[in-house]
Amino acid sequence: MQWESERLLYRHIERKDLEALFRIYGDPTTHQFNPRGPYPDIDHAREVLLRRLKDRAIHGFDDWVIFEKRQPETVIGFGGVFVSEFNGRRTNNLGYRFAPDAWGKGFATELAVRALRFGFEELSLSEIVGVVRENHTASRRVLEKAGLTFLQRVSDPQDPPAHLMFNITRQQWRSKNGLHHPSA
Repeated sequence: MQWESERLLYRHIERKDLEALFRIYGDPTTHQFNPRGPYPDIDHAREVLLRRLKDRAIHGFDDWVIFEKRQPETVIGFGGVFVSEFNGRRTNNLGYRFAPDAWGKGFATELAVRALRFGFEELSLSEIVGVVRENHTASRRVLEKAGLTFLQRVSDPQDPPAHLMFNITRQQWRSKNGLHHPSA
Protein backbone atom coordinates (compact mmCIF):
# COMPACT_ATOMS: atom_id res chain seq x y z
CA MET A 1 0.00 0.00 0.00
CA GLN A 2 1.02 3.55 -0.61
CA TRP A 3 -0.23 6.89 0.70
CA GLU A 4 0.58 10.45 -0.25
CA SER A 5 0.29 14.07 0.78
CA GLU A 6 1.12 17.26 -1.07
CA ARG A 7 4.89 16.68 -1.40
CA LEU A 8 5.44 13.26 0.16
CA LEU A 9 4.88 9.57 -0.53
CA TYR A 10 4.53 6.93 2.19
CA ARG A 11 4.54 3.14 2.26
CA HIS A 12 4.93 0.32 4.75
CA ILE A 13 8.46 -0.52 5.83
CA GLU A 14 10.02 -3.54 4.09
CA ARG A 15 13.16 -5.59 4.64
CA LYS A 16 14.86 -3.70 1.79
CA ASP A 17 14.70 -0.52 3.93
CA LEU A 18 17.35 -1.77 6.38
CA GLU A 19 20.20 0.44 5.13
CA ALA A 20 18.00 3.56 5.04
CA LEU A 21 16.74 2.81 8.55
CA PHE A 22 20.30 2.55 9.83
CA ARG A 23 21.42 5.63 7.85
CA ILE A 24 18.78 7.79 9.53
CA TYR A 25 18.52 6.23 13.02
CA GLY A 26 22.27 5.59 13.20
CA ASP A 27 23.08 9.25 12.57
CA PRO A 28 24.00 11.03 15.84
CA THR A 29 22.53 14.28 14.47
CA THR A 30 19.05 12.76 14.40
CA HIS A 31 19.36 11.89 18.09
CA GLN A 32 20.22 15.23 19.61
CA PHE A 33 17.00 15.08 21.67
CA ASN A 34 17.19 11.36 22.39
CA PRO A 35 19.60 10.52 25.24
CA ARG A 36 19.57 6.85 24.25
CA GLY A 37 21.59 7.84 21.21
CA PRO A 38 21.78 6.50 17.67
CA TYR A 39 21.49 2.88 16.63
CA PRO A 40 24.90 1.34 17.38
CA ASP A 41 25.13 -0.90 14.30
CA ILE A 42 23.28 -2.46 11.37
CA ASP A 43 22.37 -5.52 13.47
CA HIS A 44 20.44 -3.32 15.90
CA ALA A 45 18.67 -1.68 12.95
CA ARG A 46 17.77 -5.16 11.63
CA GLU A 47 16.22 -6.09 15.01
CA VAL A 48 14.18 -2.88 14.97
CA LEU A 49 13.03 -3.48 11.39
CA LEU A 50 11.94 -7.04 12.18
CA ARG A 51 10.08 -5.80 15.28
CA ARG A 52 8.27 -3.20 13.15
CA LEU A 53 7.22 -5.87 10.66
CA LYS A 54 5.97 -8.03 13.53
CA ASP A 55 4.11 -5.07 15.10
CA ARG A 56 2.38 -4.36 11.79
CA ALA A 57 1.30 -8.01 11.58
CA ILE A 58 -0.10 -7.82 15.12
CA HIS A 59 -1.75 -4.38 15.06
CA GLY A 60 -2.44 -3.94 11.35
CA PHE A 61 -0.37 -0.76 11.08
CA ASP A 62 3.00 0.74 11.90
CA ASP A 63 4.89 3.83 10.83
CA TRP A 64 5.83 4.44 7.20
CA VAL A 65 8.87 4.92 5.02
CA ILE A 66 8.84 8.50 3.67
CA PHE A 67 9.95 9.81 0.26
CA GLU A 68 9.70 13.15 -1.51
CA LYS A 69 7.53 12.94 -4.64
CA ARG A 70 10.26 14.69 -6.63
CA GLN A 71 12.82 12.04 -5.55
CA PRO A 72 10.80 8.85 -4.93
CA GLU A 73 13.90 6.65 -4.92
CA THR A 74 15.45 8.24 -1.81
CA VAL A 75 14.18 7.53 1.71
CA ILE A 76 14.11 10.80 3.68
CA GLY A 77 12.56 9.48 6.88
CA PHE A 78 10.32 7.16 8.81
CA GLY A 79 7.17 8.12 10.65
CA GLY A 80 3.46 7.92 11.15
CA VAL A 81 1.24 6.21 13.69
CA PHE A 82 2.43 3.12 15.53
CA VAL A 83 1.52 1.30 18.72
CA SER A 84 3.79 1.89 21.68
CA GLU A 85 3.77 1.51 25.42
CA PHE A 86 4.25 4.81 27.19
CA ASN A 87 3.69 5.93 30.74
CA GLY A 88 2.13 2.59 31.62
CA ARG A 89 -0.43 2.52 28.84
CA ARG A 90 -0.72 1.38 25.25
CA THR A 91 -0.83 4.36 22.91
CA ASN A 92 -1.31 5.03 19.23
CA ASN A 93 1.80 7.15 18.92
CA LEU A 94 2.52 9.72 16.22
CA GLY A 95 6.25 9.89 15.65
CA TYR A 96 8.85 10.56 13.00
CA ARG A 97 12.55 10.73 12.27
CA PHE A 98 13.89 12.51 9.19
CA ALA A 99 17.36 12.66 7.67
CA PRO A 100 18.99 16.01 8.56
CA ASP A 101 18.91 17.27 4.96
CA ALA A 102 15.09 17.01 5.08
CA TRP A 103 14.80 19.24 8.18
CA GLY A 104 13.28 22.70 8.09
CA LYS A 105 11.06 22.05 5.06
CA GLY A 106 7.76 21.41 6.82
CA PHE A 107 7.85 17.67 6.09
CA ALA A 108 7.23 16.67 9.73
CA THR A 109 4.03 18.73 9.88
CA GLU A 110 2.90 17.40 6.50
CA LEU A 111 3.51 13.84 7.68
CA ALA A 112 1.76 14.47 11.01
CA VAL A 113 -1.38 15.81 9.33
CA ARG A 114 -1.47 12.88 6.87
CA ALA A 115 -0.80 10.31 9.61
CA LEU A 116 -3.67 11.68 11.74
CA ARG A 117 -6.00 11.40 8.75
CA PHE A 118 -4.85 7.82 8.24
CA GLY A 119 -5.28 6.96 11.92
CA PHE A 120 -8.73 8.46 12.29
CA GLU A 121 -10.26 7.85 8.84
CA GLU A 122 -8.70 4.55 7.78
CA LEU A 123 -8.01 2.89 11.14
CA SER A 124 -10.83 4.52 13.16
CA LEU A 125 -8.53 5.01 16.14
CA SER A 126 -10.13 6.79 19.09
CA GLU A 127 -7.01 8.74 20.16
CA ILE A 128 -3.51 9.50 18.89
CA VAL A 129 -0.72 10.82 21.10
CA GLY A 130 2.60 12.45 20.39
CA VAL A 131 5.45 12.33 22.88
CA VAL A 132 8.36 14.76 22.70
CA ARG A 133 11.23 15.74 24.91
CA GLU A 134 10.49 18.83 26.93
CA ASN A 135 13.43 20.66 25.34
CA HIS A 136 12.52 19.76 21.73
CA THR A 137 10.57 22.88 20.77
CA ALA A 138 10.50 22.15 17.02
CA SER A 139 8.71 18.82 17.53
CA ARG A 140 6.33 20.41 20.02
CA ARG A 141 5.37 22.96 17.34
CA VAL A 142 4.80 20.18 14.81
CA LEU A 143 2.36 18.42 17.15
CA GLU A 144 0.54 21.67 17.92
CA LYS A 145 0.28 22.61 14.20
CA ALA A 146 -1.19 19.17 13.52
CA GLY A 147 -3.87 19.82 16.17
CA LEU A 148 -2.61 17.91 19.21
CA THR A 149 -2.80 19.61 22.59
CA PHE A 150 -0.72 19.18 25.72
CA LEU A 151 -1.95 16.35 27.94
CA GLN A 152 0.71 15.78 30.61
CA ARG A 153 4.35 16.05 31.59
CA VAL A 154 6.02 12.69 32.17
CA SER A 155 9.27 12.38 34.09
CA ASP A 156 11.35 9.24 34.17
CA PRO A 157 14.50 9.49 36.34
CA GLN A 158 16.10 6.74 34.21
CA ASP A 159 15.46 8.65 30.97
CA PRO A 160 15.79 12.44 31.43
CA PRO A 161 14.88 15.08 30.33
CA ALA A 162 11.11 14.93 30.82
CA HIS A 163 8.70 14.02 28.06
CA LEU A 164 5.61 15.97 27.16
CA MET A 165 2.60 13.98 25.98
CA PHE A 166 0.17 15.61 23.56
CA ASN A 167 -3.03 14.06 22.26
CA ILE A 168 -6.01 14.44 19.99
CA THR A 169 -9.16 12.31 19.95
CA ARG A 170 -11.01 11.24 16.84
CA GLN A 171 -13.92 13.47 17.86
CA GLN A 172 -11.62 16.51 18.31
CA TRP A 173 -9.93 15.82 14.98
CA ARG A 174 -13.27 15.49 13.19
CA SER A 175 -14.49 18.73 14.74
CA LYS A 176 -11.30 20.62 13.74
CA ASN A 177 -11.66 19.33 10.20
CA GLY A 178 -15.35 20.19 9.84
CA LEU A 179 -16.53 16.57 10.00
CA HIS A 180 -19.28 16.90 12.58
CA HIS A 181 -21.66 14.12 11.55
CA PRO A 182 -20.61 10.75 13.07
CA SER A 183 -20.95 8.91 9.74
CA ALA A 184 -19.25 11.60 7.67
